[in-house]
Amino acid sequence: MAYTLAAPVVHEETIQKSRFIAKAAPVASEEEALAFLEAQREPQATHNCYAYKLGNLYRFFDDGEPTGTAGKPILHAIEAQGLDRVVVLVVRYFGGIKLGAGGLVRAYGGVAAEALRRASKVPLTEWEEVRFVVPFPQVGRVHRLLASRSWTALEEYLAEGVRFHLKLPAEEREAFWQELRDLTRGQVRWEG
Repeated sequence: MAYTLAAPVVHEETIQKSRFIAKAAPVASEEEALAFLEAQREPQATHNCYAYKLGNLYRFFDDGEPTGTAGKPILHAIEAQGLDRVVVLVVRYFGGIKLGAGGLVRAYGGVAAEALRRASKVPLTEWEEVRFVVPFPQVGRVHRLLASRSWTALEEYLAEGVRFHLKLPAEEREAFWQELRDLTRGQVRWEG
């Protein structure tokens, strides 16, 4: 099971007189990740390096540091902790001492990893969209079932009954379908 962050986190370290500030947050889309980066970047800093991961989509940026020494280590920190839907920005204020390629990899990756280690994490829930139709006499039972789980659905009225459009946790789909069939005495048409 993949995890994401429960809330944004900030971690700061000074390494060889350079100040590194890691800022991480959960995100649901690439647009959210880009908005976070824009809002959190520090234009007066020497470098604003980042990485984000959203399922199979990932990006990283070295912002003037030697290729592969900043963004990629940040992405590795995200992946090494089994995280998804996460963005990490590491801001560097240069302190006058060059760290070399290995030192930069350790600094950027280490600060990002420590920020992520300190963050509270929550399991990612995969949501699945389903549709089903029930005859009018069964609608009240379906409403009670949905309310018992705190789920809401869009309803579309048809000649033969009501079509429900619902998002539910993927792991609960089969149990919900069985309960729905039992509750409506088999008077339900699953549309996927």
